[in-house]
Amino acid sequence: MSAWFRRKEKGIQTATEEKKDTPKGLWYKSPTGKIVESEELANNFYVSPEDDYHVRIGSKEYFEILFDDKFKELDAELSPQDPLQFEDTKKYVDRIEAAQRKTGLNDAVRTAVGKSMGKDLVIACMDFSFIGGSMGSVVGEKIARAIDVAKKKKIPFLLISKSGGARMMEAALSLMQMAKTSAKLAQLAEARIPYISLCTDPTTGGTTASYAMLGDINIAEPGALIGFAGPRVVKDTTGQELPEGFQTSEFVLEHGFLDFISHRSDLKKKINLYIDLISNNPVRNEEE
Repeated sequence: MSAWFRRKEKGIQTATEEKKDTPKGLWYKSPTGKIVESEELANNFYVSPEDDYHVRIGSKEYFEILFDDKFKELDAELSPQDPLQFEDTKKYVDRIEAAQRKTGLNDAVRTAVGKSMGKDLVIACMDFSFIGGSMGSVVGEKIARAIDVAKKKKIPFLLISKSGGARMMEAALSLMQMAKTSAKLAQLAEARIPYISLCTDPTTGGTTASYAMLGDINIAEPGALIGFAGPRVVKDTTGQELPEGFQTSEFVLEHGFLDFISHRSDLKKKINLYIDLISNNPVRNEEE
């Protein structure tokens, strides 16, 4: 029997109130050609075990990984409007409705509060599956409100970026969210409440130009694309050949824009280790 048909149990996935069984019999093929059963992939934190490729996942999966058990979702009812009555190849309202039907999400970010390794934590997590994780008015408002919760309750705030940038269908209203969220993060800093920024694949455009790079600590997953404009745009604009690995998280770390890169299986432990460090709490036992 071929090696890729032999299953190996790897990792433990954190259960949450919304956890669902992964369908059996489905397979995932990574960009390097490695094939893994979907159930095994889920048990291994959605990381391909043979080549360590970190598969793009959404808020549901990150909440499962980072929260201990249950969590409370914040402002779940907020949904985008169409104040500009924008239309290109289709109406913006039709795009919104199609994205909501396809993803089951109201917009490109979900926010929640719960416990991670026994400590309270507010998490805002972007979903690339909703119009490319684009940053519109609802995204900015939900992040702002989540920051307010962290500030009021005096608990750390984690923002997981996964975005193609500003949402062009909202034009200037989208760009305003950069200033809005940055101002809210400044208030959080004044209150001396930790902000952890996690950059995942991809983190680009207005997201990178605002909250994604404003963390007290900026971390990333391996191999994530991180930059303002994409490599093709940069190459076409500058007319220069780009260095190998340009805009990967490893390249960005080497050039001083990240504090460290964490494997997804270590995210929960490393985030909490940082919170313990700045909170002056004793180091936890590895078995806790």
